[in-house]
Amino acid sequence: MPLTCRGRVRGLEPSRGDIDDALGKFSLTLIDTLDTLVLLNKTTEFEDAVRRVLSDVRLDNDIVVSVFETNIRVLGGLLGGHSMAVMLKEGGQHMQWYQDELLHMAKDLGLRLLPAFNTSSGLPYPRVNLKHGVRGPETRTGTETDTCTACAGTIILEFAALSRFTGDPVFEAHARRALDFLWEKRQRNSNLVGTTINIHSGEWVRRDSGVGAGIDSYYEYLLKAYVLLGDDLFLERFNIHYASIMKYISQPPLLLDVHIHKPLLPARTWMDSLLAFFPGLQVLKGDIRPAIETHEMLYQVTKKHNFLPEAFTTDFRVHWAQHPLRPEFAESTYFLYKATGDPYYLEAGRTIMDNLNRFARVPCGFAAMKDVRTGSHEDRMDSFFLAEMFKYLFLLFAEPDDIPFDVEDYVFTTEAHLLPLSLSMAPHSSPAPSNRTSDEELDDSNFDWTCPNTHLLFPDPAFPRILREPIRSAVDKSCPRPAPYREPGMGRPPLRAQDFMANNPEHLELLRRMGVSLIHLKDGRVQLVQHATQAVSAVAAEDGVRFMQEMMELSSQQQKEQLPPRAIQIVSHPFFGRVVLTAGPAQFGTDLSKSSTGVRGFVTVAEPYSGCSEIVNAEYIQGHIALLQRGQCMFAEKARHIQKAGAIGGIVVDDNEGSSSDTAPLFQMAGDGRSTDDITLPLLFLFHKEGNILLEALKEYREVEVLLSDKARDRAAIFKGKPLPGSLIEGSADVQEREEDCLTEATTPTSHEPIGQSQMSTVELDESAPEEVSPVDEDTSPAEEVSAPKEEVKPAEAEPAVAQPQEDRDSEKEEKPEEDTDSSSQSVDELLADWREDLEAFKQMEKDEL
Repeated sequence: MPLTCRGRVRGLEPSRGDIDDALGKFSLTLIDTLDTLVLLNKTTEFEDAVRRVLSDVRLDNDIVVSVFETNIRVLGGLLGGHSMAVMLKEGGQHMQWYQDELLHMAKDLGLRLLPAFNTSSGLPYPRVNLKHGVRGPETRTGTETDTCTACAGTIILEFAALSRFTGDPVFEAHARRALDFLWEKRQRNSNLVGTTINIHSGEWVRRDSGVGAGIDSYYEYLLKAYVLLGDDLFLERFNIHYASIMKYISQPPLLLDVHIHKPLLPARTWMDSLLAFFPGLQVLKGDIRPAIETHEMLYQVTKKHNFLPEAFTTDFRVHWAQHPLRPEFAESTYFLYKATGDPYYLEAGRTIMDNLNRFARVPCGFAAMKDVRTGSHEDRMDSFFLAEMFKYLFLLFAEPDDIPFDVEDYVFTTEAHLLPLSLSMAPHSSPAPSNRTSDEELDDSNFDWTCPNTHLLFPDPAFPRILREPIRSAVDKSCPRPAPYREPGMGRPPLRAQDFMANNPEHLELLRRMGVSLIHLKDGRVQLVQHATQAVSAVAAEDGVRFMQEMMELSSQQQKEQLPPRAIQIVSHPFFGRVVLTAGPAQFGTDLSKSSTGVRGFVTVAEPYSGCSEIVNAEYIQGHIALLQRGQCMFAEKARHIQKAGAIGGIVVDDNEGSSSDTAPLFQMAGDGRSTDDITLPLLFLFHKEGNILLEALKEYREVEVLLSDKARDRAAIFKGKPLPGSLIEGSADVQEREEDCLTEATTPTSHEPIGQSQMSTVELDESAPEEVSPVDEDTSPAEEVSAPKEEVKPAEAEPAVAQPQEDRDSEKEEKPEEDTDSSSQSVDELLADWREDLEAFKQMEKDEL
């Protein structure tokens, strides 16, 4: 407690809640700082500190502590201290009296943490009583059901080191089991993990995924476990996760949380400071370019606010103003300097050090910042400040002669404790095998065996600077600063929201003058953000504010008017209404919700496939439902061309490969800015994955009949009382009832996710340019997007496809002629089984959202 100049003893000071779970009356700062003393050449002080630990520290206190914090800080500190003591003893000058006392304490602590792992899943309870474990009323713990991913996945380094040092495999075995379980529970489509998991059932409690708080060190420990232990499985898992992080979460230079089931959907509009470790991990992985970009963004935010705020928005403003002297940014700075040798990172380190001395240093240490905007202090100096910050800053500036040993012989834990790489060769009685199944063989394509030579990567010393410049200017522009005075007025009436077209260059220039910018999102949407300070004049800025308000009102109004998602039901052989595809509606044409029968017809691919010029195969399109590809022209133009050719309906398939209603929000297809009253046929939109199902069916069966409707119809209604194909007993009420239940449960498809505090709304405006617009006002947290409307639905009704009842599938196999039971029908069954597998996840997801 650097302001009151005394130590914080749990129970003597007012409780701070969960943050105090790191304190166990075991001299936390002393243990956490042991190996720092050796690195800083304080050998005499280290020897004295070890003697103090051995004489004064008790680990059997009747106190409930965090398993995660105690592992990384205390167990890691004891093991790091032991590593240093052994190294000094072998040097022959210091610690000659040492007989593995710190290691014995570490094993004692490890045994006290082990009861937390007594769960059916192998995931540890988040808290344990050092004296009584987790069972029984005297423990005052063991009732928790949830833990964070990082809390369960940041055990392997310390526990494996303890097993290798002592020869007792039990610790490593428990840590591996927890990691195996997390890997098994990853979301299989996105290969991402959530933030919080139920330790008993393995269900994800929080499904947002990022690289910051709650998940960060899970990824770190997968890669470092490979470095320390040499087990290729850890590297393979890390590389699979890393590919997904770079695909969904990384939007250079930003790292934004997403939903694990819908990874194209952002989960929040701000970032937390713990993600600052990630550029350092990317250096270890060998991916230098995005590390430079993200680090530069963090550096510019640091320079704006003197410290990295605990959380900051995507336009780099303060979201949470605290700064508890976290070391992650210094860590990444050190690793980037090691990788590039670029003196720029020495300057970044000097900025960190100068700000610590100017703003955080107080007579009894360094005080955490309560608010980076005001510079107010908090009476707090966490042990990680001495364990990590001091190490990384010292290593950044040290000459080789300043360091008493070769740090390349060690791996840094997440708390920067030093574990020797020689542990990979250490004898241990029985290596705990990972639960690798036969189909989980190592795949060489997931391996990068070498780190890049940075001299070859950056032959031009100016190259890193070229990467940094645009990021610096982006951060500069986004934070408020006095705008230069210019003549007011734009010489023309201001742009109105209802007139705005995303593909109109003149409109885009008007937006720029009003300080409204477009952000292109990965899924093809465009987000509108208004910064008054970037407008050409005060009058233009006011016009911009008015435009954003109008856009929000328009979005809200359109949202109320929006139609729910539509259904495309394949009714021909061999599907017979069992396969239902979630489709997006149009703002024009036939309103299917007012049709009791829907529109039924055979599907024919239009020529040209884009539908942007006159249809040349009109004789085949006439009386059929035309299949078109998105792109090259407006949706309404496509509808007019197929209507002229005599089509009775149209289906537009997304040209964005891999898109799916599972991962992207549905939207309404908008008109082209003029009257669409002349369009009288229904037009529906399918994402690429669902469109491919239809195309594959066409390829296989030539004639495919579909029903376009507002919702899936039960098969009895489709076949109008005729015997249902595939029934076990024709006319069986039980079978029909089960099928009807299945249909109602699984096929009222919706696609909606809350984003931040308000629902986002997206409108598809144009096909050649990014279409979806979501205004974001500077003073409101997320934008409003116009997206698929929310319905009052039961949790079970948010399913993209019909789950086929088992009785139906079996009977279909019985009744089909043998020649029909071919590989294609098998693939359809597999596809339906795939959808069924996701059913429970989507039900739970919808329940959470509602």
